Amino acid sequence: MFSLLRKSRQPKSPPPPVMRTIDVAGKVMPLTIRQNARATRMTLRIEPGGRALKMTIPAGLPEREINAFLDRHQGWLMTKLARFSGESVLEEGGTILLRGVAHRIERTGKLRGLTEAVIVDDEPVLLVSGAEEHLRRRIADFLKKEARKDLERLVAIHARMVGRKVKSLSFKDTRSRWGSCAADGALSFSWRIVMAPPKVIDYLAAHEVAHLREMNHGPDFWDLCEELCPAMDDAKRWLKRNGTMLHAIDFD
Repeated sequence: MFSLLRKSRQPKSPPPPVMRTIDVAGKVMPLTIRQNARATRMTLRIEPGGRALKMTIPAGLPEREINAFLDRHQGWLMTKLARFSGESVLEEGGTILLRGVAHRIERTGKLRGLTEAVIVDDEPVLLVSGAEEHLRRRIADFLKKEARKDLERLVAIHARMVGRKVKSLSFKDTRSRWGSCAADGALSFSWRIVMAPPKVIDYLAAHEVAHLREMNHGPDFWDLCEELCPAMDDAKRWLKRNGTMLHAIDFD
């Protein structure tokens, strides 16, 4: 007697994303296209910072339909991307935000020296030393240092208030979120937040510390978050309106 065994079907892995470019009013932008077996329609979104696009499509969709969809949405893309055209220019004479205040960028002309924020003739100025080609990197390094200084202090204050210990702090240039809290008490922040006003920086610190007690976004979490940061609602509104602008600044 023979038995016939049918092999169980394993779910197919989705194909790798397709990387291509798209021309939007003369601006060539990277576009990532992902297939999703559960998708019933095409979706297109602009990545934080406005420097790339991401598209999700149903599995097996013909390329001609993808191209037609992109052609139909050229006007929408032009309108949405126009909001990024006014980003700060990271060069001498341009400006950079520090704790919500625009600082004029000025090179010292010296190859060595610290980057520092000063007041010159009642105007906030960011003095940057080093060669011109290193200007953006030096500004980014300065912002990272200032972000660590602010957030280490604020996190310590809020952690004492909730009676929890923080395992570690790390700083990254994340696009999808401003901060995170791991179950073991490790906190992570985007250093770009130091460009926001102090109340927004404080809100972000309070938000992640509140997760040390409430690892969710339920009512108890938001009550605790507001207790730690009474300006929470104003800070959330500012971040919603201006967060994308902070991501749009190119430090590379």
